[in-house]
Amino acid sequence: MNAKPEILAFFDEPTFTVTYLVADPETGAAAVIDPVLDYDQASARIGSASVEAVLAAAAERGWRIEMVLETHAHADHLSGAKLIAARTGAWIGIGALITEVQAVFKPMFGAADLLPEGGDFDRLLHDGEVLPLGKLAFTVLHTPGHTAACISFQIADAVFIGDTLFMPDYGTARCDFPGGDAHALYRSIRRLLALPDETRLFLCHDYKGPGRSEYVWETTVAEQRRANVQAHDGINEAAFVAARQARDATLAPPRLLLPSIQVNIRAGRMPPVDAQGVQALRLPLRAGDEGVATLLS
Repeated sequence: MNAKPEILAFFDEPTFTVTYLVADPETGAAAVIDPVLDYDQASARIGSASVEAVLAAAAERGWRIEMVLETHAHADHLSGAKLIAARTGAWIGIGALITEVQAVFKPMFGAADLLPEGGDFDRLLHDGEVLPLGKLAFTVLHTPGHTAACISFQIADAVFIGDTLFMPDYGTARCDFPGGDAHALYRSIRRLLALPDETRLFLCHDYKGPGRSEYVWETTVAEQRRANVQAHDGINEAAFVAARQARDATLAPPRLLLPSIQVNIRAGRMPPVDAQGVQALRLPLRAGDEGVATLLS
């Protein structure tokens, strides 16, 4: 079957995130991948403009959004999955190992409201699982390394790879989050790069490589194999891991790490209102030295 999906990309420059609207043009069945919920950190205001743009594009084309797919629990933007599901009736899916990610972060954020066994998500997805989309279908690929739960979605000649790879001039995902593993990331990258050369790879982010003026989020297997600065052909696992770990040791935490994780492990749901009627995100503190920690306790 030579049918291909229609793909629309929505770039959120504040978080450098790309959301995709993917549809079977024959039936109008559609999916949203990695949606963004607008969040202003200074004012703690939540907004829906990014979600509304995706919904409007689908409505204009007569597409029905049937599923919202997350490549992982993002650490750099809040997910708009729950809002899209509420507006469309779509189900929300994520990699089955999200339960491991939730187990790490649940105590940090006091997230006692998390439903058991990943129940905040409608479906926990496994490697090789097929997700019909009209007359087309996604195949789930487990691609861990950035996090333990990362997955990619292949449909026809297109693969949505989350944070596994960036554009060739920028490299690959970091692996220093809990559950991250540079060895696993290398193997996931090689799995993706074993696909046919013409396979299109759609990225979750672009940060612009050195000297590049435009944002770009689509590449190919051939281009990555030839030119990725951290993972091109000829770089073995040991060299990749050493370079990745050295690079990760220099990186600051993502700007929206703390708000993002606690919303995204809930599938885009906000924390519940507390006994005082306040709905709030938690910001756990880490003192720089023990003297200060003791003094301020």
